[in-house]
Amino acid sequence: MLKEIAELNSGVVLITGDGKRLAKIYLDAWSKRTKTILVEYLPFQVDGEVYIGSPYEGRNFDVYFIVNPLSRSKAEREKLHRWLEQNRDKLILLYETKYVKDSITRYPIRELIDYLVAYKRETVGFERVDVMRLENGRVVESKTYIRRS
Repeated sequence: MLKEIAELNSGVVLITGDGKRLAKIYLDAWSKRTKTILVEYLPFQVDGEVYIGSPYEGRNFDVYFIVNPLSRSKAEREKLHRWLEQNRDKLILLYETKYVKDSITRYPIRELIDYLVAYKRETVGFERVDVMRLENGRVVESKTYIRRS
């Protein structure tokens, strides 16, 4: 399922748990397919053509990278929710530093997310990545990857 996300042309992907490496892999993969990317700000370096700015300003890009969408104020989350509804044809990567997996059900944004990637570094020397495909806010497919360090 991780490769399936890298090959997407449209949809909303939420990465939680500070999975910088995964977010970078996806942005690099999409930029290699000559997609222009708009980021609010970039917590890591990306290879390819990347522009910095607000997604709400009406510019037309192929990929949008939005940082910490769940940690924003209620008004900002509602504004983002409306924007996501209007831009379902774009490829949007939401990157949340806090870990959210099952608690995504508390957020109305869950209805707009196509994939949830929950990254967690365990204390016993391995990393866990839970990938879920959602439809209308419900999990329809799930897979867990474990990487030992």
